[in-house]
Amino acid sequence: MRELQMFLTEEDAIGVVEIILILVVLIGLVVIFKDQLTSLVRNILSKVTRQSNSI
Repeated sequence: MRELQMFLTEEDAIGVVEIILILVVLIGLVVIFKDQLTSLVRNILSKVTRQSNSI
């Protein structure tokens, strides 16, 4: 627990700008691949639904 607390209070940790840039890139990837992600989630949920009905 002490190591986690030291890590979070560390002065040379990742800056706010870097975190914002990472978030912007992730949001951009989600926007670009929205259709593929949506179809993937739908396929997974339909498989889960079909397999749960067979139990």
